Amino acid sequence: MKYDYDLLVIGGGAGGLTAAGMGANFGAKTLMVEADKLGGDCTWHGCIPSKTLLHLSKVAHNVSEAEKFGYQKSQGLDFSAVMEQVRSKREEVYEEADDPDIYRRMGVDIAFGRASFVDDHTVEIVSSEENKKVSARYIIIATGSKAMVPPIKGIQEISYHTNETIFELEEQPESLAIIGAGPIGIEMAQAFQRLDTEVTVFDMLPRILSNDDEEFAGMLQEYLVNEGIDFKLSADVNRLSEATGGNVKIETEINGESSTWEGSEVLIAAGRTANYERLQLEKAGIHHQKSGITVDDRCRTNIKHIYAVGDVTGRYQFTHMSEHMAKVAVTNALIKIPKKIDEKHVPWSTYTDPELAHVGTTEKELKENGMSYKTYRFPYNKIDRAITDEATEGMIKVFAKEWNGKILGATIYGRQAGDLVGEYALAMRNGVTLRNIADTIHPYPTYGLGIRRAADQWYVQSQSTWMVKLVKWVFGYRGTVPDLSDDDRIV
Repeated sequence: MKYDYDLLVIGGGAGGLTAAGMGANFGAKTLMVEADKLGGDCTWHGCIPSKTLLHLSKVAHNVSEAEKFGYQKSQGLDFSAVMEQVRSKREEVYEEADDPDIYRRMGVDIAFGRASFVDDHTVEIVSSEENKKVSARYIIIATGSKAMVPPIKGIQEISYHTNETIFELEEQPESLAIIGAGPIGIEMAQAFQRLDTEVTVFDMLPRILSNDDEEFAGMLQEYLVNEGIDFKLSADVNRLSEATGGNVKIETEINGESSTWEGSEVLIAAGRTANYERLQLEKAGIHHQKSGITVDDRCRTNIKHIYAVGDVTGRYQFTHMSEHMAKVAVTNALIKIPKKIDEKHVPWSTYTDPELAHVGTTEKELKENGMSYKTYRFPYNKIDRAITDEATEGMIKVFAKEWNGKILGATIYGRQAGDLVGEYALAMRNGVTLRNIADTIHPYPTYGLGIRRAADQWYVQSQSTWMVKLVKWVFGYRGTVPDLSDDDRIV
């Protein structure tokens, strides 16, 4: 009774919505504060519009590909209709999942305005209509992140896009430069290229998707090059400026040589930065660093009744991790059941076509840590469903203990990789081995069958010549002993 609310959630994105819904479900008097619209970056500027645009660009690409089989296009692409569909899908998701009335019916109070701390239990909410102060026994910060704009010379003198503006385009750019070869940059590169915009991607690193498997990222890069995307890697972007006709000029240095790009639009996709500047964390005594608010493995800040989840912590910039961290925070705060962030089984995916996904320890980490493991591969061109769908570009790669098949990590490049990697996440979290997966019936013909067949390779590579000879001798079999000397054979 000392405080206005049992639980106060700052931010109405994925993490905030999960936290507020759980709070009300546990019987806590809950208030959620949001500065703009519920749904956050994922609904309005991230996951939903980007995946819609990727889907529509894939439809356009499939139409072009269908010409090989006799289909004739009747007319060209209507770019404005494509972008209208993107915005329509945002509204559909908002109405079905993020509308404030959905949460009010759950018992969550909602306040719109900017929140900032007054002390460690009190927050001031400022809106165009009123300023008010509210107090809470527990507080969860879920204010997310925003696009990071690098300090490139001239950047403030030109018009550029981030993920917050690119989906508002009405006219199709003739050409698009993307600064950043991470997931956002690569996804948008393929989407716009398939919609017939000439795309050039710049990055200071020598490869795309630097956090992903180097081999598979290289395969994806080659695939995208074949689709027409121009990559300028190991590139220092020195200056941006206006050019004639309203174009933008980018001056770069690549391997010691200067070059210039000129085109219609520029998208900055150089990473994310945590949203906490306006919270006045110092008034509550909350520790933070440049990357975000500091939390422990229970999502608690240095102030024991204040938690932070999702992008604002700088730890994992994925919607699914925001939701996971929200569950961890609420469980610890409200019902005192100790729950920790599951750091070992964090899946991620880049939703290009083909997709690139991973979970667990990467091969690079395994090598750096001197861990003993064996790699089991299975190519998409041996998955019957991929053959029927003309989607044989891809490979499954699993890192596991040789003697018992315990899975250490997995990476997938190919159709539906983001969906398939979830099976490995479930297996790893629950101690399911490659042997268990191989012994589990999977439906045919599916892409999921590729997961089982990759696990079959553990059985194949566990086989030895002496074992076959022993079986022959014991049972009196008359066949030949297969050649088992090739460790890379795939059955």
